[in-house]
Amino acid sequence: MRKGARIVRQGQRRVLRIDDTFASTYEPGRVTTGSVWDAIACGILAVSSKRRRRVLLLGLGGGSAARIVRALAPEAVIVGVELSADVVRLAQEHLDLDALGLDVRVGDAREVVRSERARYDAIFEDVFVGSGRNAYKPEGLPHPLLEEAKALLRPGGVIVSNALDEAGAVRRAMTDLFSNVVEIGLKEFDNRIYVGSDARLTARDLRRAVAEDAVLGETLSQLRFRSR
Repeated sequence: MRKGARIVRQGQRRVLRIDDTFASTYEPGRVTTGSVWDAIACGILAVSSKRRRRVLLLGLGGGSAARIVRALAPEAVIVGVELSADVVRLAQEHLDLDALGLDVRVGDAREVVRSERARYDAIFEDVFVGSGRNAYKPEGLPHPLLEEAKALLRPGGVIVSNALDEAGAVRRAMTDLFSNVVEIGLKEFDNRIYVGSDARLTARDLRRAVAEDAVLGETLSQLRFRSR
């Protein structure tokens, strides 16, 4: 098993920790997390509900973002890529991952993107290595993986990238790639989430979409939106 991968139970809540990193959280009967995965999943709202047909999740972990995306795109084909087979097994055994109906692929996100031939309406990048406060993007992120991921987008699609210390580099990469980029911040978290698209996308529009959404609306007060 990947070193340090374990499930911690906190009442009804189940937390996946990988090498002391807060990797996923799940509470049976609840879709949202009150955490960073809510902010990540907001990006799917930049795609109209009729066009949420195919989604790629790079860095699946225990499926926290995937669970929200599934609620917002119930008919979509959702492909989830996770490096560790043991993490997938823990998520299946303890976090009800199989209930989400994902196409789970065990492998390196970079290799999957480079070999993929399908096209997607939304691509989520949530890939980190390291542990705890020392988590960081692996080699190849943000360049050239985000450029390679964009080649898999259908017209009007979005890429969502979650960043910590590399936020500046990810922001520059996204603004170079897309005509419209929105940054999402979350209270009490250092993460910055970037949503990029060549279709219309503004902070005001995305905030309104979250406010009007039955799933993510409860998280709105924790989020901050800024057009880049």
